[in-house]
Amino acid sequence: MTTPSKVSAVAEITNDFKESNAAVLTEYRGLTVAQLKELRVALGQDTKFSVVKNTLSAIAAKEAGVDAFGDQLAGPTAIAFIKGDAVAAAKSLTDFAKTNKQLVIKTGYFEGKALDAAGVAALAALESRELQLARVAGVLKAPASAAARIIDALRLKLEEEGGAPAPAAEEAPAAEAAAEEVAAPAEAAEAATEEN
Repeated sequence: MTTPSKVSAVAEITNDFKESNAAVLTEYRGLTVAQLKELRVALGQDTKFSVVKNTLSAIAAKEAGVDAFGDQLAGPTAIAFIKGDAVAAAKSLTDFAKTNKQLVIKTGYFEGKALDAAGVAALAALESRELQLARVAGVLKAPASAAARIIDALRLKLEEEGGAPAPAAEEAPAAEAAAEEVAAPAEAAEAATEEN
Protein backbone atom coordinates (compact mmCIF):
# COMPACT_ATOMS: atom_id res chain seq x y z
CA MET A 1 0.00 0.00 0.00
CA THR A 2 1.33 3.40 -0.99
CA THR A 3 1.51 5.90 1.83
CA PRO A 4 2.10 9.64 1.62
CA SER A 5 5.48 9.21 3.35
CA LYS A 6 6.60 6.69 0.70
CA VAL A 7 5.42 8.95 -2.12
CA SER A 8 7.33 11.82 -0.53
CA ALA A 9 10.46 9.67 -0.10
CA VAL A 10 10.36 8.57 -3.76
CA ALA A 11 9.91 12.18 -4.89
CA GLU A 12 12.91 13.29 -2.80
CA ILE A 13 15.18 10.51 -4.10
CA THR A 14 14.00 11.17 -7.67
CA ASN A 15 14.87 14.84 -7.24
CA ASP A 16 18.30 13.90 -5.82
CA PHE A 17 18.98 11.77 -8.91
CA LYS A 18 17.86 14.52 -11.29
CA GLU A 19 19.95 17.22 -9.60
CA SER A 20 23.12 15.09 -9.46
CA ASN A 21 25.69 14.69 -12.21
CA ALA A 22 26.87 11.45 -10.57
CA ALA A 23 25.78 8.97 -7.91
CA VAL A 24 27.52 6.09 -6.19
CA LEU A 25 25.63 3.16 -4.66
CA THR A 26 27.20 1.73 -1.51
CA GLU A 27 26.54 -0.86 1.17
CA TYR A 28 27.28 0.44 4.63
CA ARG A 29 26.62 -2.65 6.78
CA GLY A 30 28.52 -2.36 10.08
CA LEU A 31 29.41 1.34 9.91
CA THR A 32 28.70 3.32 13.06
CA VAL A 33 26.81 6.62 13.15
CA ALA A 34 30.14 8.36 13.90
CA GLN A 35 31.76 6.77 10.83
CA LEU A 36 28.85 7.79 8.61
CA LYS A 37 29.17 11.35 9.92
CA GLU A 38 32.92 11.28 9.20
CA LEU A 39 32.21 10.12 5.63
CA ARG A 40 29.61 12.85 5.08
CA VAL A 41 32.13 15.48 6.22
CA ALA A 42 34.80 14.01 3.90
CA LEU A 43 32.38 14.15 0.95
CA GLY A 44 31.72 17.86 1.43
CA GLN A 45 28.67 20.03 0.90
CA ASP A 46 28.13 19.18 -2.79
CA THR A 47 27.51 15.50 -2.06
CA LYS A 48 24.50 14.14 -0.20
CA PHE A 49 25.11 10.70 1.33
CA SER A 50 21.68 9.19 2.08
CA VAL A 51 20.67 5.90 3.63
CA VAL A 52 17.80 4.74 1.41
CA LYS A 53 15.20 2.00 1.10
CA ASN A 54 15.96 -0.24 -1.87
CA THR A 55 12.41 -0.54 -3.26
CA LEU A 56 11.80 3.20 -3.10
CA SER A 57 15.24 3.92 -4.62
CA ALA A 58 14.52 1.55 -7.51
CA ILE A 59 11.26 3.40 -8.23
CA ALA A 60 12.97 6.80 -7.93
CA ALA A 61 15.87 5.76 -10.18
CA LYS A 62 13.41 4.58 -12.84
CA GLU A 63 11.44 7.84 -12.61
CA ALA A 64 14.68 9.83 -12.94
CA GLY A 65 15.80 7.78 -15.95
CA VAL A 66 18.76 6.19 -14.11
CA ASP A 67 19.21 2.52 -15.00
CA ALA A 68 22.75 2.05 -13.69
CA PHE A 69 21.90 0.24 -10.45
CA GLY A 70 20.02 -2.79 -11.77
CA ASP A 71 19.94 -5.59 -9.20
CA GLN A 72 22.53 -3.91 -6.96
CA LEU A 73 19.82 -2.39 -4.74
CA ALA A 74 20.02 -5.04 -2.01
CA GLY A 75 21.15 -5.03 1.61
CA PRO A 76 21.76 -1.89 3.69
CA THR A 77 22.06 0.77 0.99
CA ALA A 78 23.30 4.36 0.94
CA ILE A 79 23.68 6.52 -2.14
CA ALA A 80 26.11 9.39 -2.59
CA PHE A 81 24.32 11.98 -4.74
CA ILE A 82 27.11 14.12 -6.22
CA LYS A 83 26.25 17.62 -7.43
CA GLY A 84 29.81 19.00 -7.53
CA ASP A 85 33.19 17.52 -8.47
CA ALA A 86 32.52 13.83 -9.14
CA VAL A 87 36.23 12.98 -9.12
CA ALA A 88 36.77 14.46 -5.65
CA ALA A 89 33.67 12.73 -4.27
CA ALA A 90 34.66 9.36 -5.78
CA LYS A 91 38.14 9.79 -4.29
CA SER A 92 36.68 10.55 -0.85
CA LEU A 93 34.49 7.42 -1.07
CA THR A 94 37.29 5.11 -2.22
CA ASP A 95 39.73 6.51 0.38
CA PHE A 96 37.14 6.00 3.13
CA ALA A 97 36.42 2.45 1.89
CA LYS A 98 40.14 1.60 2.07
CA THR A 99 40.28 2.41 5.78
CA ASN A 100 36.70 1.28 6.60
CA LYS A 101 36.15 -2.11 4.99
CA GLN A 102 32.46 -2.08 5.97
CA LEU A 103 31.77 0.48 3.21
CA VAL A 104 31.40 -1.41 -0.05
CA ILE A 105 31.20 0.53 -3.30
CA LYS A 106 28.85 -1.39 -5.57
CA THR A 107 28.10 0.68 -8.65
CA GLY A 108 27.36 4.19 -9.83
CA TYR A 109 26.80 6.47 -12.73
CA PHE A 110 28.53 9.57 -14.02
CA GLU A 111 26.92 11.98 -16.49
CA GLY A 112 24.33 9.37 -17.49
CA LYS A 113 26.76 6.46 -17.94
CA ALA A 114 26.77 3.38 -15.70
CA LEU A 115 29.91 2.60 -13.70
CA ASP A 116 30.80 -0.62 -11.93
CA ALA A 117 32.96 -0.57 -8.77
CA ALA A 118 36.13 -0.53 -10.92
CA GLY A 119 34.71 2.41 -12.90
CA VAL A 120 34.14 4.36 -9.67
CA ALA A 121 37.74 3.59 -8.65
CA ALA A 122 38.96 4.76 -12.08
CA LEU A 123 36.96 7.99 -11.70
CA ALA A 124 38.57 8.51 -8.29
CA ALA A 125 42.03 8.08 -9.83
CA LEU A 126 41.53 11.02 -12.22
CA GLU A 127 42.82 14.49 -11.40
CA SER A 128 40.34 16.73 -9.61
CA ARG A 129 38.51 19.43 -11.53
CA GLU A 130 40.44 22.17 -9.71
CA LEU A 131 43.78 20.64 -10.70
CA GLN A 132 42.63 20.22 -14.31
CA LEU A 133 41.49 23.87 -14.42
CA ALA A 134 44.80 25.01 -12.91
CA ARG A 135 46.69 23.11 -15.63
CA VAL A 136 44.53 24.62 -18.37
CA ALA A 137 45.06 28.10 -16.92
CA GLY A 138 48.81 27.47 -16.89
CA VAL A 139 48.75 26.36 -20.52
CA LEU A 140 46.70 29.39 -21.56
CA LYS A 141 48.89 31.76 -19.57
CA ALA A 142 52.14 30.40 -21.01
CA PRO A 143 51.88 31.96 -24.52
CA ALA A 144 51.04 35.39 -23.08
CA SER A 145 53.95 35.17 -20.64
CA ALA A 146 56.29 34.03 -23.40
CA ALA A 147 55.19 36.90 -25.66
CA ALA A 148 55.71 39.41 -22.84
CA ARG A 149 59.23 38.04 -22.22
CA ILE A 150 60.09 38.23 -25.93
CA ILE A 151 58.84 41.81 -26.21
CA ASP A 152 60.74 42.80 -23.07
CA ALA A 153 63.91 41.14 -24.39
CA LEU A 154 63.59 43.06 -27.67
CA ARG A 155 63.11 46.32 -25.75
CA LEU A 156 66.22 45.66 -23.64
CA LYS A 157 68.25 44.78 -26.75
CA LEU A 158 67.20 48.02 -28.46
CA GLU A 159 68.11 50.02 -25.37
CA GLU A 160 71.53 48.34 -25.19
CA GLU A 161 72.19 49.17 -28.83
CA GLY A 162 71.42 52.81 -28.08
CA GLY A 163 68.24 53.06 -30.07
CA ALA A 164 64.76 53.58 -28.85
CA PRO A 165 61.98 51.36 -30.07
CA ALA A 166 60.26 52.61 -33.19
CA PRO A 167 56.95 54.31 -32.43
CA ALA A 168 53.74 52.69 -33.55
CA ALA A 169 52.31 53.91 -36.87
CA GLU A 170 49.63 56.09 -35.28
CA GLU A 171 52.14 57.56 -32.82
CA ALA A 172 54.69 58.49 -35.53
CA PRO A 173 53.26 61.95 -36.53
CA ALA A 174 52.95 63.02 -32.89
CA ALA A 175 56.47 61.80 -32.19
CA GLU A 176 57.82 63.72 -35.24
CA ALA A 177 56.04 66.93 -34.13
CA ALA A 178 57.46 66.57 -30.63
CA ALA A 179 60.94 66.01 -32.07
CA GLU A 180 60.66 69.15 -34.24
CA GLU A 181 59.60 71.20 -31.18
CA VAL A 182 62.64 69.97 -29.28
CA ALA A 183 64.96 70.45 -32.28
CA ALA A 184 63.91 74.09 -33.00
CA PRO A 185 65.20 75.57 -29.71
CA ALA A 186 68.32 73.43 -29.98
CA GLU A 187 69.02 74.75 -33.51
CA ALA A 188 68.41 78.33 -32.34
CA ALA A 189 70.87 77.82 -29.48
CA GLU A 190 73.46 76.44 -31.92
CA ALA A 191 73.02 79.41 -34.25
CA ALA A 192 73.45 81.84 -31.35
CA THR A 193 76.62 80.06 -30.25
CA GLU A 194 78.07 80.25 -33.78
CA GLU A 195 77.33 83.99 -34.01
CA ASN A 196 79.27 84.58 -30.75
